[in-house]
Amino acid sequence: MSGNESDRPERPSEVDGTAHLFRALGKIIKVLRRNAGLSQAELAAVTHCSEDLISSIERGVRVPQPDFLLQVDPVIGAGGVLAAAAEDVREAVSRARVRHPDWFRSFAKTEAEAVALHYYEVQAVPGLLQTPSYARSLFEHRRPMLDEATVEKRVADRISRQTLLDTWPLPTISFVLEEAVLLRPFGGPKVHREQLLRILDVARRRTIDLQVMPQDKSEHPYLGGTFTLLTPKGRREVAYTEVYGHPRLITDPEEVRQYVERYGILRAQALTKRESLDRIEKLLGEQ
Repeated sequence: MSGNESDRPERPSEVDGTAHLFRALGKIIKVLRRNAGLSQAELAAVTHCSEDLISSIERGVRVPQPDFLLQVDPVIGAGGVLAAAAEDVREAVSRARVRHPDWFRSFAKTEAEAVALHYYEVQAVPGLLQTPSYARSLFEHRRPMLDEATVEKRVADRISRQTLLDTWPLPTISFVLEEAVLLRPFGGPKVHREQLLRILDVARRRTIDLQVMPQDKSEHPYLGGTFTLLTPKGRREVAYTEVYGHPRLITDPEEVRQYVERYGILRAQALTKRESLDRIEKLLGEQ
């Protein structure tokens, strides 16, 4: 299943409010910025970061890293409140990377510690790129149905994994998405548009390589489904697949080599990064 989640029941002890904490911090930063009379562009200039980052943090899409909180606190007149929260945020980010169900923990730990990550997706937007609304739509429509508490827990867990995109040094990260992933309007027009904007936001980063595999290609090297390639620090590259909720972490060198070969051909046949950005922008313009 896309996003590396399963239908296995989760223990109540695994539920926490990390995602809610990050969203609340984003709202607080937005209010304080406005009270200080600063636009997002002005705050970005003062803190030496991108306007997209400020916007994403305020919308709860990206996590306000501890160093950012320490830097922005005096700029927007937080009076030490944000600085005081920095250590708690650091701990929450660390905890979020390991608080997954037992079946998923081996992958989550490997993903969080990897020096290189490469994702190929054929059905839905990868978990690292999903918006909360998109993720919620996926879980709400899953069968058999999940109760509300489980849906919220799954959404929070999925979004918490996205802290990986804001770490430094950032691992090498790339995505190849089948065009059908971008065309499928999970959650309806509003959620779909928000999700495309999120993908575009991440794809524009110089630290991320995202490519779209167009539907009109007459050749394709692999139709066996979604997979991920990971290179753990100090270890050999591994592959991860999940079919109908059954995860598999592949370590056999020959089998991993086959996935590496497939991914290389996929990237060669897909649109370039610039062409992929143009394709996503075109889809947004058509809505």
